[in-house]
Amino acid sequence: MTAATMTATTAGPILALDLGKYKSVACAYPGDPADARFESLTTDREHLRKLFAKHRPALVVFEACALAGWVHDLCAELGLPRRVANTASEAWKFKHTRRKTGKDDARRLAQLQALGQLPTVTVPPTQTRQWRALIACRQALVGRRCAAQNRVRALLVGQGLPAPRGARAWTESGLGGIARHAKPLADCAADELWRGLLELALTEYRQAKALIDRAEAKLDALARADAGVRLLQTIPGVGPRTAETVVAYLGNAGRFGSGKQVSAYGGLVPRQYQSGESDRRGRITRRGPALLRKLLVECAWVMLRYNAWARAVYARLSRGKARKKQAIVALARKLLVRCWAMLRDGTPWRAEPGAEAPAAPA
Repeated sequence: MTAATMTATTAGPILALDLGKYKSVACAYPGDPADARFESLTTDREHLRKLFAKHRPALVVFEACALAGWVHDLCAELGLPRRVANTASEAWKFKHTRRKTGKDDARRLAQLQALGQLPTVTVPPTQTRQWRALIACRQALVGRRCAAQNRVRALLVGQGLPAPRGARAWTESGLGGIARHAKPLADCAADELWRGLLELALTEYRQAKALIDRAEAKLDALARADAGVRLLQTIPGVGPRTAETVVAYLGNAGRFGSGKQVSAYGGLVPRQYQSGESDRRGRITRRGPALLRKLLVECAWVMLRYNAWARAVYARLSRGKARKKQAIVALARKLLVRCWAMLRDGTPWRAEPGAEAPAAPA
């Protein structure tokens, strides 16, 4: 019997939760699979409080999901030990199973914990989770704005009119010129509905832009108050949006023991396929926060214009045009590791002495 199982037997059961949006399944696991008890409940704070008071668990286990944050906070408020399972881990994947229910998920959580094989993740504080949510919301709004711009271009090109080009086309004067072709949809005849669609697209663009301005105003205020964001902005080519994303997702830099762990967390390391004498590397794993990878890669392209270190790394790794994308991904990984080291040590950016800086690529 493992130590976790002995603790569950003497101090209380392991309480595993399969969390659902409306209904959840709880498995009280005292150590023997035959004695496991299941219970369905409504997913809210009141019912979870009653469940915890009823079973008095030695440990609460649940999987990482959209509900894991407030459940983790509730357990902390009640003083209950808790562990959050990493569902992206290989140990958690269901393979060749004919049945997968809420009871199966809850039982598997409890059994993996009892065996000491449960892969876990760290749950950041409430402020960090909400900071991440605001960053993701701003990124979604940028996607909406870009989609509205593409619709405006498509409508104008479809009528043989010149498509807007450059940043000036989306200023107030540029939008005023585009709006001359638009008309309220209710006033459009059957053969000029494109004018009404253009008016809708312009309205959506203005709304998305206004929401982005509000989100960025709050993000700028949070960035000014965070020492880590200010520290990362000393890197030439790294702006507030990339810096705040790195700080929000890395959190406490001390929780990573090495640069390899940071790279693996960002999903920027290659997959490894090894069998017998065969050992090869594949594409990057893409595990971890996708938004962090996206902004790091975008920032890596921008750094080629402003950062001599980035240009030197890119020139060494690209080996011509055939490996441009691979070199950029590698540069993004190196940038993430350097950001982690700066946050860990509290030191500003220092360029490598004596590094030759090739000219920026066209």
